[in-house]
Amino acid sequence: MDNQAEKEPNRPAKPVEQRVELRASDADRERVVGWLRDAFAEGRLTMDEHAERVDAAYAARTQGELVPLTRDLPVHQEHVAQTEGASRPAARPEVERAYGPDAGDGPATKIVAIFGGAERKGRWRVRRHINAVAVFGGIDFDFTDAVFEAPETVIRCVAVFGGINVVVPEDVTLHGGGAGVFGGFDIRQEEAPEPSAPVVRIEGAAVFGGVAGRMKRRKRRKQELRRERRGELEE
Repeated sequence: MDNQAEKEPNRPAKPVEQRVELRASDADRERVVGWLRDAFAEGRLTMDEHAERVDAAYAARTQGELVPLTRDLPVHQEHVAQTEGASRPAARPEVERAYGPDAGDGPATKIVAIFGGAERKGRWRVRRHINAVAVFGGIDFDFTDAVFEAPETVIRCVAVFGGINVVVPEDVTLHGGGAGVFGGFDIRQEEAPEPSAPVVRIEGAAVFGGVAGRMKRRKRRKQELRRERRGELEE
């Protein structure tokens, strides 16, 4: 048996890009999209490269398809190290179970405003992904009465000489950030009181335009916050 071991030395492990066929989770995709967003903000990727890679990240089915998207970026070694292990579980597995594994999946909702305006408000169903493009126009999203089909909704925004405005109620968490090129990207990140609350995440770019996101608080909650702040000042 020892001779057989000598005849068959340990073979080097295959590169991670070749051997990883684990299914990618939403958390895996969002992590890569975050790295791509940072690379775009640092000037490492052009707008077209960023958009192409983000689309590829959201379309990826396996972790092996995600790895090449960061190959020429400084974060690649971190990406490879994370991919060598098992796929990370969802950040909120109990919430994923409540909605279901395929909740909100399907084609992304597309909202386009060119030399005009568009809005989504009232009672409307929200999918996992929304693509919003405003060119010399404006788009308003109001999630106050929206029905969320997934625990997290990602709004990919492109504003060129236009504006995109997002408003969420106080029982929805708001995250996000993006790049402003002669424009503004103003997201007031807020955490909902309930850990299981839906999450709206905003990303993208504003070129000679603006993207804004804020939480709309109820009047009573505003008064409570004012009293809390007064108490802190008195102390």
